Amino acid sequence: MEQQQSPAESGARVLVVDDDPTVAEIVSGYLDRAGYVVDRAGDGPEALARAADHWPDLVVLDLMLPGMDGLEVCRLMRGQGPVPVVMLTARGDEDDRILGLEVGADDYVTKPFSPRELVLRVESVLRRVRRAAPPASGVLRAAGLRIDPAARRATKHGTELALTVREFDLLAFLLRHPGRAYTREELMREVWGWDFGDLSTVTVHVRRLRGKAEDDPARPRLIQTVWGVGYRFDPAAGEE
Repeated sequence: MEQQQSPAESGARVLVVDDDPTVAEIVSGYLDRAGYVVDRAGDGPEALARAADHWPDLVVLDLMLPGMDGLEVCRLMRGQGPVPVVMLTARGDEDDRILGLEVGADDYVTKPFSPRELVLRVESVLRRVRRAAPPASGVLRAAGLRIDPAARRATKHGTELALTVREFDLLAFLLRHPGRAYTREELMREVWGWDFGDLSTVTVHVRRLRGKAEDDPARPRLIQTVWGVGYRFDPAAGEE
């Protein structure tokens, strides 16, 4: 069996956006040594210009940029096309971290961080994006939702859902396993592929997904909270 190339081995392009030249240089150096093609930008307008010249496979984006902040850069870039984003947030501030996830970041790393950990996070996100759907999985349908893993398209009652990479993976996983309650630890392992990490990542993604997939996100019926356990997908509730 032919071994699949890693994202770095296949020459994935990463755009590093940070106004701190030292941080940008260190991050770029580690990614370059890992085999990635690296572009750099020091602010939002430069990031958008570089992305227009060479569309990246992934963006490492500092949240606190001068002028146009990372949230706006993420919104504008996502308006041009789908792209995974790993957000850099300062000092683990929870509000900043949640803001990054809510605007659609696929992962985040808090400063100060280990450059090796960042490279691992980049690889993890890119593997998720590039992973081919199992041939036997087929199209998933439940409660008006239609998920096409091969095309990575999700619709509800025929209307396309604008999902991030992780939101799509989470929804597809839940549709494949209806009726079973999963802990946040299990979801992080099964969907994110991590055996470590901040479990609030799962909580924020569930909240965002409810905002897109539920008729009334304030009273979710499809993605239900199982108190003391985690979450369960209940397709029957959406068909009542």
